[in-house]
Amino acid sequence: MTDAASKCRILGKLWMDYRDDPDFVDFIEYNDLGLPMAYLVDSDLVKMTNKGEIFVEETFELFLQSLGLEDTGFTELEEILEIASE
Repeated sequence: MTDAASKCRILGKLWMDYRDDPDFVDFIEYNDLGLPMAYLVDSDLVKMTNKGEIFVEETFELFLQSLGLEDTGFTELEEILEIASE
């Protein structure tokens, strides 16, 4: 399973690097709380709260589901995107 810090790093990078990508626009619009929250936590701008963790967890689960993947313990966004493209 992917740890909380990795989830924030992955989702934060997705939000920053792919928010204008047509393949992810619907996902990013739907997850308008979880993605920026993950970015802020990863950037050490805010501390994770229990309520915030719920948004990040849900967003990460939805991200993997949208790609047809199961959580096997990811560390980087590129790793997920590479596996999904296979």
